[in-house]
Amino acid sequence: MLCGQYNRVWIPDSEEVWKSAEIAKDYKVGDHVLQLLLEDGTEMDYPVDPRSLPPLRNPDILVGENDLTALSYLHEPAVLHNLRIRFAESKLIYTYSGIILVAMNPYKQLPIYGDAIIHAYSGQNMGDMDPHIFAVAEEAYKQMARNNRNQSIIVSGESGAGKTVSARYAMRYFATVSKSSSNAHVEDKVLASNPITEAVGNAKTTRNDNSSRFGKYTEISFDERNQIIGANMRTYLLEKSRVVFQSENERNYHIFYQLCASAQQSEFKHLKLGSAEEFNYTRMGGSTTIEGVNDRADMLETQKTFTLLGFKEDFQMDVFKILAAILHLGNVQIATVGNERSSVSEDDSHLKIFCELLGLERSQVAQWLCNRKIVTTSETVVKPMTRPQAINARDALAKKIYAHLFDFIVERINQALYFSGKQHAFIGVLDIYGFETFDVNSFEQFCINYANEKLQQQFNLHVFKLEQEEYMKEDIPWTLIDFYDNQLVIDLIEAKMGILELLDEECLLPHGTDENWLQKLYNNFVNKNSLFEKPRMSNTSFIIQHFADKVEYQSEGFLEKNRDTVYDMLVEIMRASKFHLCANFFRENPVPSSPFGTMITVKSAKQVIKSNSKHFRTTVGNKFRSSLYLLMETLNATTPHYVRCIKPNDEKLPFEFDSKRIVQQLRACGVLETIRISAQSYPSRWTYIEFYSRYGILMTQQELSLSDKKEVCKVALHRLIQDSNQYQFGKTKIFFRAGQVAYLEKLRLDKLRQGCIVIQKHVRGWLQRRKFLRERQAALTIQQYFRGQQTVRKAITATALKEAWAAIILQKHCRGYLVRNLYQLIRVATITIQAYSRGFLARRQYRKLLQEHKAVIIQKYARAWLARRRFQSIRRFVLNIQLTYRVQHLQKKLEDQSRENHGLVEKLTSLAALRASDLEKVQRLEAELEKAATHRHNYEEKGRRYRDTVEERLAKLQKHNTELEVQKERAELKLREKTEELKEKMDDLTRQLFEDVQKEEQQRLLLEKSFELKTQDYEKQTESLKEEIKALKDEKTQLHRQLDEERVTSESLKGEVARLSKQAKTISEFEKEIELLQAQKIDVEKHVQSQKREMREKMSEVTKQLLESYDIEDVRSRLSVEDLEHLNEDGELWFAYEGLKKATRVLESHFQSQKDCYEKEIEALNFKVVHLSQEINHLQKLFREETDINESIRHEVTRLTSENMMIPDFKQQISELEKQKQDLEIRLTEQNEKMKGNQNHPGPALRDSTMEEMRGQANAVQNKMRTKGKERLMDKIQELQEASKLLEEQPEADSEAKSIFQQEASRLTLENRDLEEELDMKNRMIKKLQDQVKALTKKIEKDYRGMLLTALLPLPRGVVVNMIPGLPAHILFMCVRYADSLNDADMLKSLMNSTINGIKQVVKEHLEDLEMLSFWLSNTCHFLNCLKQYSGEEEFMKHNSPHQKKNCLNNFDLTEYRQILSDVAIRIYHQFILVMENNIQPIIVPGMLEYESLQGISGLKPTGFRKRSSSIDDTDAYTMTSVLQQLSYFYSTMCQNGLDPELVRQAVKQLFYLIGAVTLNSLLLRKDMCSCRKGMQIRCNISYLEEWLKDKNLQNSLAKETLEPLSQAAWLLQVKKITDSDAKEISECCTSLSAVQIIKILNSYTPIDDFEKRVTPSFVRKVQALLNNRGDSSQLMLDTKYIFQVTFPFTTSPHALEMIQIPSSFKLGFLRRL
Repeated sequence: MLCGQYNRVWIPDSEEVWKSAEIAKDYKVGDHVLQLLLEDGTEMDYPVDPRSLPPLRNPDILVGENDLTALSYLHEPAVLHNLRIRFAESKLIYTYSGIILVAMNPYKQLPIYGDAIIHAYSGQNMGDMDPHIFAVAEEAYKQMARNNRNQSIIVSGESGAGKTVSARYAMRYFATVSKSSSNAHVEDKVLASNPITEAVGNAKTTRNDNSSRFGKYTEISFDERNQIIGANMRTYLLEKSRVVFQSENERNYHIFYQLCASAQQSEFKHLKLGSAEEFNYTRMGGSTTIEGVNDRADMLETQKTFTLLGFKEDFQMDVFKILAAILHLGNVQIATVGNERSSVSEDDSHLKIFCELLGLERSQVAQWLCNRKIVTTSETVVKPMTRPQAINARDALAKKIYAHLFDFIVERINQALYFSGKQHAFIGVLDIYGFETFDVNSFEQFCINYANEKLQQQFNLHVFKLEQEEYMKEDIPWTLIDFYDNQLVIDLIEAKMGILELLDEECLLPHGTDENWLQKLYNNFVNKNSLFEKPRMSNTSFIIQHFADKVEYQSEGFLEKNRDTVYDMLVEIMRASKFHLCANFFRENPVPSSPFGTMITVKSAKQVIKSNSKHFRTTVGNKFRSSLYLLMETLNATTPHYVRCIKPNDEKLPFEFDSKRIVQQLRACGVLETIRISAQSYPSRWTYIEFYSRYGILMTQQELSLSDKKEVCKVALHRLIQDSNQYQFGKTKIFFRAGQVAYLEKLRLDKLRQGCIVIQKHVRGWLQRRKFLRERQAALTIQQYFRGQQTVRKAITATALKEAWAAIILQKHCRGYLVRNLYQLIRVATITIQAYSRGFLARRQYRKLLQEHKAVIIQKYARAWLARRRFQSIRRFVLNIQLTYRVQHLQKKLEDQSRENHGLVEKLTSLAALRASDLEKVQRLEAELEKAATHRHNYEEKGRRYRDTVEERLAKLQKHNTELEVQKERAELKLREKTEELKEKMDDLTRQLFEDVQKEEQQRLLLEKSFELKTQDYEKQTESLKEEIKALKDEKTQLHRQLDEERVTSESLKGEVARLSKQAKTISEFEKEIELLQAQKIDVEKHVQSQKREMREKMSEVTKQLLESYDIEDVRSRLSVEDLEHLNEDGELWFAYEGLKKATRVLESHFQSQKDCYEKEIEALNFKVVHLSQEINHLQKLFREETDINESIRHEVTRLTSENMMIPDFKQQISELEKQKQDLEIRLTEQNEKMKGNQNHPGPALRDSTMEEMRGQANAVQNKMRTKGKERLMDKIQELQEASKLLEEQPEADSEAKSIFQQEASRLTLENRDLEEELDMKNRMIKKLQDQVKALTKKIEKDYRGMLLTALLPLPRGVVVNMIPGLPAHILFMCVRYADSLNDADMLKSLMNSTINGIKQVVKEHLEDLEMLSFWLSNTCHFLNCLKQYSGEEEFMKHNSPHQKKNCLNNFDLTEYRQILSDVAIRIYHQFILVMENNIQPIIVPGMLEYESLQGISGLKPTGFRKRSSSIDDTDAYTMTSVLQQLSYFYSTMCQNGLDPELVRQAVKQLFYLIGAVTLNSLLLRKDMCSCRKGMQIRCNISYLEEWLKDKNLQNSLAKETLEPLSQAAWLLQVKKITDSDAKEISECCTSLSAVQIIKILNSYTPIDDFEKRVTPSFVRKVQALLNNRGDSSQLMLDTKYIFQVTFPFTTSPHALEMIQIPSSFKLGFLRRL
């Protein structure tokens, strides 16, 4: 029964709206009175209607929910109570109500809007975090990005509820999370528009100091990358009447007061303004200032935002001139002239200033402010106006000017935010007035409530649609839900012949009045429309039944406000203004203020008949309806998100909860309508997993045995709730009707309470039984003594006393005689036994001492002999295994370093385990000895008891002396037999012990012999290895000899080619030999590895045999307790064990020392082998290069020879040319040989000399060819001249000779031409050869630094693991040292710049590559340390070896480059940290906060919150193991790349700070996580992190301290929070948390079960009072972007530069060592 006793209900209350009460007596059907017990203890008989019982109260476990629809009982008092708990007690201002975010105005600045909060909500699903305006903004942004659909955020509420602030925070969120990459700063401009619109559109009212007096819809446009590209703003229904009239304690728009406060500044003096008290339009409300607001500072902010939007000072000054003109216009004095006239003096100072500012003619303004022109069909009449009419005309002009100015400013803002690109999507933020009802409601309230009716209709349809989608998604039958449809009210207002149309019609009439219009309303709607009423006591107002409440409107002023007219002559004067801005305001066809005005055609839902009059003017109501239709079209095309702002009280007190005012607003803003719609269906929706984990306690064993949890839930629910209509099963959720979750909570609580009762019953019964048994035993004892005493008293008489005394005397003497006899007998027997026993013991002790003395002498000589033997064997063993361990070190160099280390660790752990087992065995022996001692003590006690019993028997059986003597003899016989048996056992055990010792010695001798044999084998193998190495050296010397012989045999080109071909053949042979050597090397390595494996196995066997040579358990089992005592009296076992351990340690120490020596020798041999292989490879490379060069030259010579053979006349020149070329080739060959000789220092001097020689040779060849060709031509010319002279001397020669001469001349001419062509061809060929020589020289001259960086920078990842840390850094420094040795400043500068730029480039190309960043961070630090270590500065050279001191730089100071490298390292470190943070950040909250490490202790309370359809949980299921694995990956990456341990510690500290900060920030923003059990889970996860630090030996990295705030927060969740001492303890212990964070956690603490208690507000106030003296930060969130200052430690490199080897994989064969 839900209305049973102890259940709680809500009853109406005049003060608190609803009051809680507890049912004192079960309610029976038919009762008309409900007996209640109020919270203050008073009883009450509450009359009830059986058909409508009082609403039930939710269980305390459901109070304080994030979502109102998650409450089980959904009604008005439940909603109000939940809001009160969250707002007044938990200080939480945001609450969800389905798709609505309810925002309560706290009237206090809260630290929940910083950038850290924005980043915390970014990327989160709605419902995962506490309700917040940022959560709604993130949901809109996510849906836009995911679905490519436009979004809208509708912020509504009454004045003072916080609409403007909420809209501003939403826009700020978008600007922060969608930062554009351009330099336009569009986001800043979008945010800068808010201060401007607030200055010109906001004002102080009685309810709000910054009330928006207009509606605003801001479209924020995004591109395809979801970044802001622009914005557009639309405004609605500016309250123009505020310009000329303000109520008491209200102000005009802020901009006027800002302007007056800055009037004395130089740039504003020409406006001739004064204080705000001097102007009618600013002093009317009697309040010109706002507490806490500095108007002058706000003016500077307004000017700053104007400038940010690109508005120049001229534009700003034009705006300020118009504003000043409005103020002066309001001060223009209008005087009364007679009864029907008024006048304005042209000498009025304010009129003069007004006309000067706006460029108007003063006389015209003065005339037409007091007169109006009436134009009829026949004439034009000038009609004077009365003073009130003139004042109205002046005020209308001021309102018109301000309205135009406001529209103009909005238009210019839109132009500043305009974008030229394509809009991909937009998010609109609507900041619009909520439903309003005042004592006097006029045209403005009518329009506002009309807009809210349209928005409420859209909201109802959207909620209905979402409910239907949810049902269809879960495959639940859809039933029609009855919800309020306000279409009738909308039709009443906007339909044909509706209120607005009748108002427009009346405005068209020349003599239309408010009274006539109101009479038309009465005639059309009274008694015809149920939503329209006529007040009983008024004929000037009407009532409309809105969705929220009934509102009574006063008809006065409706027509005037709807017309919004200014007289025509004043408009004409304004158009004639010399001030261009003012003239543009009053143009006949103004440009639309919004770009949407010309593009979108708005159609009415109902057809509206418009007037055909040419004088028809658009009314305010018509404009508003058109803009409202446009707004609704926009909203219907978007996905809406709703924010309802609530004003908690009218006094603006922080966190004060006025129930009456809040209920009024909840009814007006649609929140309760959402609750009502949800309550009609299935409001509570739980997933199957949540239901199973929460109500598993209600399930039976049979139900829990089912494997499918979904089926378990169904079966259990059918049993628990009989009415199947109360729930529905969906695909993923169970849907409950209202009250069913509370019923289940009641069943669960009853089950838990019943279990507690059963436990209490058994405990109390056990206590009572124990108490009863104690009392019963005490009573029995008392009864026993009492009854005995009573019996004695009854039996005592005088005769009996005499007889008793006589008997006692007789007994005394008799017993004394008997006892004396028995004593004498026992005394004699005892003395006899003692004599024999002491003699036996003395003799045994003597024999024992004698045996021990002899044994000690034997042991002394035996142990000395054994020690000598052991020392000799160990010495031989150590000497023999030296070579074995050298081979082992060679194998160690070839094996992977990590595997070898792992093997050593395993060996150490095995030795530690053996030692631990030995210690355990010794401890067991000691335990056995103690046990034997206890047994002995027990035997002694038993002996004493036995003697007592014997004495009693002797006293009783004195008459049977003969039997006692027989028993004595038998006992003596048994004693002798037992003594003999013990003696025989002792002899056997001693004999067995000596046999075991002898066996042990024999085993040791066998092992020593086997060791000697093995060491001999190893010596032979090492000798063979030395012979092989010697053979390799011989082969190397032979190769050098062959090379020298082949170099000498180069005389000519053919000989050179033949020699090179032979060398090519020998190269192939060398390759075969190298392959053979490599195969032999591999075989040797395999053989060494097998020998090493066998050696390890033998060592393990020897160790086991030495340590386990005899079975301690077997010996102990054969020894009795007494034998063990005698055996170990002199500590012989302990001495034997200690000797064995010392022998083992001696073996290990000799083993380790010989191993180290052998490793060094094998390392040297390995270095020689590698060096030989490198020299062979280098020889091969030189042979290939020489072959290629000579082949190319030989081909070129043959080609030139074939070409030259075509001209026989030039054979001599060609032969000379060939000789020159041969000389060139020979010189090139010599240069190559010189280069071979100088390859260890390929410096620029060598390259320059080679170039110069080659160029000189080429130029010489060319010059010789040219000179020889010219000489040849000159010879031909001289022959021709001589021939012509002969002809001149013989004029009489015949024509035949002439013809011959002519033929010869022509032939020579042709030949000359051919010669010139051939010379040109040869010149081209020579140039080609020169180009080849230049290419060759350029190749030689190629920048080795570039080759070096090209080889080092893109290192393969596999190479890093197998080389020494910082090898590239050492190579780079060696190059720097080479440049320093040459004293070449240019080379050094080029090398350093190339290195730094190359590192920057490779880091830039791999910004997200963790391993590459780690590698180059390590090498940059090593390079920096090398520059310091070898700089020659004393502070860096303290730990250098003598060889390292010789390698210091001598000529250059690289301090500046060190600073640059340090800056580069810092940049790499920051990028490295950023990459690690980006990788681990998505894992932190799921792993640290959401994952439950302690299974069975759930830290979450399922709430049934209904997430949005778009809030898809697409995150992976990360656990604490995922966090640890990611940290281990980071750590292994840093270690593998050789990062300095101090840098590793700093990086780990930074990561732990991020983990703690992100987890704590999420905890502070998630009320559902603030529970005692979640505190346990967090502390468990912190312990895992501490174990990880301990495992990695990072305890001193200070990383644990960065988790202190999180640890204290977890402790705060678990600690008791009730008394004053608890509050004091919290304030003293939570030193790492700020006061804001402590109070936030206390307010957010959420009990998971009914047995837990909430933190009371009084306790929170106590803690807050104790924390008030703290001077810590007021920030709620920790800064997750904070990075600790990094320091790069200076660590000297232990590697000698001359011993560093360059791997072949680096491809740096061109480098040679100095």
